[in-house]
Amino acid sequence: MARVDISTSRPYHLVIFGASGFTGQFVVEEVARTVSEGPGGNLKWAVAGRSKQKLEKVLEKAAGVLSKPELRTEVDILVADVAEEDSLAAMCKQAVIVLNCVGPYRFYGEPVVKACVENGAHHIDISGEPQFLEGMQLNYSSQAAEKGVYIIGSCGFDSIPADMGVVFTRDQFKGTLTSVESFLTVSSGPDGGCIHDGTWQSAIYGFADSQNLRNLRRKFNHKPLPPVGPKLKPRGALFYSNEIQQYAIPFMGSDPSVVKRSQRFLVEEHKATPVQYGAYAGVGGLGNTIKLMFAGMMFLLLVKFSFGRNLLIKYPEFFSFGAFTKAGPTRKQMEGSSFQMAFHGVGYTEEQDPSQDKPTTKIRTLVQGPEAGYVATPIAMVQSALTILNEPAALPKKGGVYSPGAAFSKTTLVNRLNKHGIQFSVI
Repeated sequence: MARVDISTSRPYHLVIFGASGFTGQFVVEEVARTVSEGPGGNLKWAVAGRSKQKLEKVLEKAAGVLSKPELRTEVDILVADVAEEDSLAAMCKQAVIVLNCVGPYRFYGEPVVKACVENGAHHIDISGEPQFLEGMQLNYSSQAAEKGVYIIGSCGFDSIPADMGVVFTRDQFKGTLTSVESFLTVSSGPDGGCIHDGTWQSAIYGFADSQNLRNLRRKFNHKPLPPVGPKLKPRGALFYSNEIQQYAIPFMGSDPSVVKRSQRFLVEEHKATPVQYGAYAGVGGLGNTIKLMFAGMMFLLLVKFSFGRNLLIKYPEFFSFGAFTKAGPTRKQMEGSSFQMAFHGVGYTEEQDPSQDKPTTKIRTLVQGPEAGYVATPIAMVQSALTILNEPAALPKKGGVYSPGAAFSKTTLVNRLNKHGIQFSVI
């Protein structure tokens, strides 16, 4: 049995590891906003990382942004480094949950997961890297189960909106939902928008190492989930989507693999009907589409070679046409940005016989929220952690390595997100 210990044996409910990173700063600010939502109305937390001086600056900045001068003196600082096993162990022994913000996770994630499992701390990350997420499941799930520890990956924009969006759509459907397609659109204000190049680097290493991901998946020896109803056919590499009235491409992130892992868990543990899933992203009009095709061809050509990868890493802004930058977005750009993820599902009514009829009943749902990478991601991560602290009885009975949909399908996480600006609705 897994156990979420919120007694005084561990001084901190949450420790934010990698708090001085680009995303870590915003996670710190989000935790500081939500202290009243902790157990007993008081969240005990600390920040952790390699440099005490940098962490002090993070708290100083958060104190100014939030007008909370007490953050400068009341939040403890722990010095921990992924290269120093003892420092990670010491950190994990003091935390109920570690919020791990140190990426790319393929290089820096496993030592933190290992330390959490060995020292009884639950672990949440915001990884969008399937190889890391599935590698941790393969290598640590049984050990985490023995220790009663939850290791829950992809709890940011990758892949809470998609994974919990599919769960929400299934829960709202009156009957048997058989398939869902999601369509992501992102909007920016007059100041434009961009993404920090840490995400760009993760994508580069992921594409370069795709063969190893295929080899890793073979080790699970999973049998395909039996589809109910017709098999969901994938769309083309580029197509005009009537659903969002613009050109779209398959979504290249971790959402499809994360949703598939959740569906497998729900089938095996809760005897649910598997939901087939296809993920797509809108790219706009013809001009944007041509630019994207050119950038995509350059990326796929260069990512195959070490000198090409070095070029991509060195000049993210040039090769991504400004979509990724080393500086990341400004706060003003974040304020003007938002996302929408529309879900189009189909299934059988309660009166229909899936073995005889075609699914004809449709449902449309929407997940929408603020800027995806550094506003919605911290909200999703922190609310995931608060769900673990406040609703341990609704989590899976055993510890293990889980996707969000597997861990949180029986919790009120969707309601919590609704209250914090990530809205789930039926349309």
